[in-house]
Amino acid sequence: MSPNGSDLPHGLEGVGGTPKPRRPMRRKLLQALTAGLVLATATGCTWEDFPRLGMPTPTTEEAPRILSLWQGSWAAALAVGVLVWGLILWSAFFHRRSRTKVEVPPQTRYNMPIEALYTVVPLVIVSVFFYFTARDESELLKLEKKPDVTVNVVGFQWSWCFNYVEDVEGSTGDAKTSEELDAIPDRYKEAFPADAGGVYDCGIPGTRNPQTNNPGPTLWLPEGKRVRFVLTSRDVIHSFWVVPFLMKQDVIPGHTNAFEVTPNREGTFLGKCAELCGVDHSRMLFNVKVVSPERYEQHLKDLAKKGQQGYVPAGIEQSGPEKNRESNIL
Repeated sequence: MSPNGSDLPHGLEGVGGTPKPRRPMRRKLLQALTAGLVLATATGCTWEDFPRLGMPTPTTEEAPRILSLWQGSWAAALAVGVLVWGLILWSAFFHRRSRTKVEVPPQTRYNMPIEALYTVVPLVIVSVFFYFTARDESELLKLEKKPDVTVNVVGFQWSWCFNYVEDVEGSTGDAKTSEELDAIPDRYKEAFPADAGGVYDCGIPGTRNPQTNNPGPTLWLPEGKRVRFVLTSRDVIHSFWVVPFLMKQDVIPGHTNAFEVTPNREGTFLGKCAELCGVDHSRMLFNVKVVSPERYEQHLKDLAKKGQQGYVPAGIEQSGPEKNRESNIL
């Protein structure tokens, strides 16, 4: 044996010629698989929740379409991920440096079929994503001529107001000519009921739901009725998000957004602002209570009896360029 240990087997040399044991690759792989199994089983999800991949149970007729779009996206992402991981592991295991040979492996300058493949395949994937997203978006943003219920959601720092555009007993007026709703474009007012005096409900961050004690004001909706949300803001950009509806949309000052859903499950659900809107953004919460149509009508009458008749100001009126853009669309 040479004094410096140069004739020791390759891979066993340590400092001063001391043999250095090599950790078996099999042991590392087993540890990685064990860690992955623990991570997958420690999430607390049941088998019933697994197909939704963490998404809440849909509570509107439109939400399953959104869930299906996400599931397809995740399936495609997982397939691409498995392919990439497989290629990485294949290269790492089958093209690793030999312990006995030290020569430089053959160098490939280019491979036209592979280069064409990794150019065409991403284009195909993005095109498929675009098709399904555009198809579902057009359906989700479709507005009926006459929805069953219309609610003007008003976002402000740091809570929400809800204008129920309804012909409520004890409330007089007309939503189509109300000064408080001037910020809403005429194309949305056309669907307002005639002589809709309306009622309102406003909250602050300290407001609580009396049944669940969840923070924020409570928006009441009737089950089985198509509800149109007309979204306006008084100050900055907010985002109206009812979590189990799987649908959210920005609330923009000087621009009115709208979408429709049909709640199909009674209960009280959580909502929140999903756009960073300032220092108390995290407190900008609300609740959505879906009840029978009869209880919904009674709730509107109760608001009228409390004196919450008419409407609160909807927000900032649309700017001239925005009105011109909408008139060109129409």
